[in-house]
Amino acid sequence: MQKMVKQPRIEIERFGLEAIPIEQKQTKWFEYAGIQLAFSVNTGNVLVPALAVLTGGLTVGWAIASTILGALAAFLLVSLLSLPGARYGLPAQFVIRTMIGTKLSRYFASPIRSLTSLYWFSVQTIGGSVVFISLLTPLTGFRIHLWLLAPMLAAGMAFLALIGFDAVKKAAKWFLPILFLGQAAMIYLILTYSFSASTSIMETGSFQLSSFFFFSSLAFVQYVSGVSASSDMTRYAASPGQAFWGVLAGNVSGFMITAFLGAFYAAALGSLNPFAAAGELTDSYLLIILIATGALVSMISINLSNAYTGGYSLLNAFPALGRVKSALIFGAAATVLSLFPIIVQQAEEYISLLGAAVIPLSSIIVFDFIFIKKRRILDGDLVLLSAGKNLVNAEALLTAIIFIPVYLLIPSSFSPGFIVFILAGITYTAMKSIREKSS
Repeated sequence: MQKMVKQPRIEIERFGLEAIPIEQKQTKWFEYAGIQLAFSVNTGNVLVPALAVLTGGLTVGWAIASTILGALAAFLLVSLLSLPGARYGLPAQFVIRTMIGTKLSRYFASPIRSLTSLYWFSVQTIGGSVVFISLLTPLTGFRIHLWLLAPMLAAGMAFLALIGFDAVKKAAKWFLPILFLGQAAMIYLILTYSFSASTSIMETGSFQLSSFFFFSSLAFVQYVSGVSASSDMTRYAASPGQAFWGVLAGNVSGFMITAFLGAFYAAALGSLNPFAAAGELTDSYLLIILIATGALVSMISINLSNAYTGGYSLLNAFPALGRVKSALIFGAAATVLSLFPIIVQQAEEYISLLGAAVIPLSSIIVFDFIFIKKRRILDGDLVLLSAGKNLVNAEALLTAIIFIPVYLLIPSSFSPGFIVFILAGITYTAMKSIREKSS
């Protein structure tokens, strides 16, 4: 009798707001570092370092230092907020109910997180598509339209994210060698160009304190929103330590490369997109193909994260949807939004606008988890969550109501991201302390 060979089949992740079984929590720190590193260097993340040079007037060195400072502060907090996912196996927005209250989490924080993920998904898709078209059109003689390529890629990435964490982890593992080759080619080209330039690229621009802190704040705003999503990934961690160090190492090392490429290409070629600009520095088909492929897989990598975490945020807002339906709805919305390139052209304004809601909420989450809960979720809160009870946090709601308009009122030159984050956190902690003393 001939043996039947079982064909491998796609397993779609169906874990929703419940905890991940302990036997599936096996992901190591180096795997998380690889995942975060694969997410880092892409057309969306290079925007702030490039803008620090082009609109902020900073030198390459100061632009890199400014954005790394803001990003490093954000990454440390993101890593700390990955701990609940690793400890309890629960998704981020669900755990956040214990920090800001059930209703504020479901009806405000989760929609804001979904919108943030949608925005960055579309920025990455559009930017990556533009790069792919601009690099390969001269080689092939065939030009595919952006309005056709972007939604095709968006739909494919949304499908991969639907499969779940296993697809994200495997994609990062497969993509890393390609990403490193593409980034090495870009670094080689810009350094070669810099050494042959008649004037030093490092001397372009100047140090301006207001620009330094503004773009540091902008980088902080861009990445600190990850505190409301990092537990989605670390639900599968082998231990809290593996999650924390893996997420931190991958984010920091990846952003250093990102800041270098963004600032150098902006100073040398006046470009917001180093992937596209790199193609102008060489006639080598091999280097162009490496860069184009690297740009494509970097876009896919980060958007797997955007779609995966965005789907969970939507699920927290509407639990009745289930994990699969929420992922499908997010994917459909992301595909539609990728048809509007204007969102890339106005990146600075959109990042700052999202920050008005993201920063106060992120501050409350961070200060509650670190200073109120001492980096541990109370067992009683977890029992109430499991029983479907609503958790109330009036201080969180009041802090958000106060500081969202405050963020919008502070001039951008005063770095509202840093200021509001600190003031909102101190205010929230003080209100919680006063309530505890009076009760």
